[in-house]
Amino acid sequence: MTDSRDPMIPSGEVNPIDTDYQVGQDNVVVNVGPFGLDIHNRVFAISALSVIAFVVLTLIFHDQAEPMFKGLRGWLTSNLDWFFLSAGNIFVLVCLGVALSPLGRVRLGGTEATPDYSYLGWFSMLFAAGMGIGLMFFGVSEPLSHFASSLGGTSVADGVRTDWAPLGAAAGDQAAAASLGMAATIFHWALHPWAIYAVLALGLALFSFNKGLPLTMRSVFYPLLGERVWGWPGHVIDILAVLATLFGLATSLGLGASQASSGLNYLFGLPEGTTTQIVLVVIITAIALMSVLAGLDAGVKRLSEINMVLAALLLLFVVIVGPTLAIVSGFFSNMGSYLTHLPALSNPFGREDANFSQGWTAFYWAWWISWSPFVGMFIARVSRGRSVREFIVSVLLVPSMACVLWMSVFGGTAISQVVNDGYLAVTEAALPLQLFTMLDVLPLAQITSFIAIILVVVFFITSSDSGSLVIDVIAAGGKVDAPTPQRVFWCTFEGLVAIALILGGGLVSLQAMAVSTGLPFTLVLLMSCVALIKGLVSEPRA
Repeated sequence: MTDSRDPMIPSGEVNPIDTDYQVGQDNVVVNVGPFGLDIHNRVFAISALSVIAFVVLTLIFHDQAEPMFKGLRGWLTSNLDWFFLSAGNIFVLVCLGVALSPLGRVRLGGTEATPDYSYLGWFSMLFAAGMGIGLMFFGVSEPLSHFASSLGGTSVADGVRTDWAPLGAAAGDQAAAASLGMAATIFHWALHPWAIYAVLALGLALFSFNKGLPLTMRSVFYPLLGERVWGWPGHVIDILAVLATLFGLATSLGLGASQASSGLNYLFGLPEGTTTQIVLVVIITAIALMSVLAGLDAGVKRLSEINMVLAALLLLFVVIVGPTLAIVSGFFSNMGSYLTHLPALSNPFGREDANFSQGWTAFYWAWWISWSPFVGMFIARVSRGRSVREFIVSVLLVPSMACVLWMSVFGGTAISQVVNDGYLAVTEAALPLQLFTMLDVLPLAQITSFIAIILVVVFFITSSDSGSLVIDVIAAGGKVDAPTPQRVFWCTFEGLVAIALILGGGLVSLQAMAVSTGLPFTLVLLMSCVALIKGLVSEPRA
């Protein structure tokens, strides 16, 4: 069910911010025949030129790019892991504190606002945009990786032997190793990443729907910067948001192309490698462009709901034909293990498990943070009418539980195949192939593997489509109805950036750019927490 009213007009009582700024007042409007542009000249120009320069230089110097990206990723994660972990903890505490306080009674869009979308449509869109490709790629491979590491008490990253002492390495105990592996996996996919999304999404929704400011990153900082948000401080914030979103998306699109390429090779014998991945990026970007032209409700919403149905059917199939009892019991025991190990997993200081805290957690937190402008703004755009408490509980807890269920089903099945059936092929396969290797020993393997490829592709499309919408809103000064050609531009360059990163070093370069763009935006997010609380305090409560 949708609401036909203008989402930027509040319903009921609000406490708007008094400013002379008008949405789009700094924009440049250009009409060339049937095509039109309505862009914020500074934000769009600097962001677009930076992205174009990056793509061109990476393609020209792709041989030199790989060692540079590898060194950049290693330095950032090894030296600033404590910073990323500390920031993640702060975001969780802010969300829980706001939800449990009287501030949770504030309603987004005014005291009388009603939701624009049903729960089903809302959950489908935020979940598909938030983690779709990542769950498909890491659903089997990450639990297996942590299981193997904790089983031996050691792990190897870039040739460096590191131990799991803070997690209490299992040292040969398969049950304990499985428990530790699932706890470590859930840590990366539950409360912390969704808290990152929730903090930013809540700030964007509040300052747009209640305060009457443009739906763009700079608006969140009005309590801290005042009218200066419309000048260069605000320009810098929006430019960082555009670049972080673009490179965060490119990381996910590159992972999706890698997995789809592996799956097509596994099922149909198509050649695997860089060329196939690039062809996939081109084809899927073209499909995403068609979704862009169809619009939000006809494009993203419909594709998201189709994908959720397919994902649910695949998950249900694995539960039924896989080790059903182990999966069901494992869901609850994995939750318990996660809560038990959460203090050690989230500790930012004195860690000895460098492969885990730096190679996994620091990268993940930077990746989620680089995604946060995209996911946060998209969630904000579809969340008018929800109370702050309802918003946080839904955005923080419901998707977290879904992620726990997904990892318990797919990761738990793979671990059971290794421990109980001695099926070692799943551990020996390359990361993008492990999902298909796990499905291979279950009934109807060809069909389920093909469905998995479809899921990867559609998650790819919805992410690209949603991302281009969000980037366009930022680069258009907060206009939510900017001309479609602008979204076509950003959608196209998301694909080009992914191609450039694939050619410039593959997975290492993708991760390096996610971490490097996530770093400055972490500072932006930390400051936004203060602005969010100040904004909520001034609002009437339903």
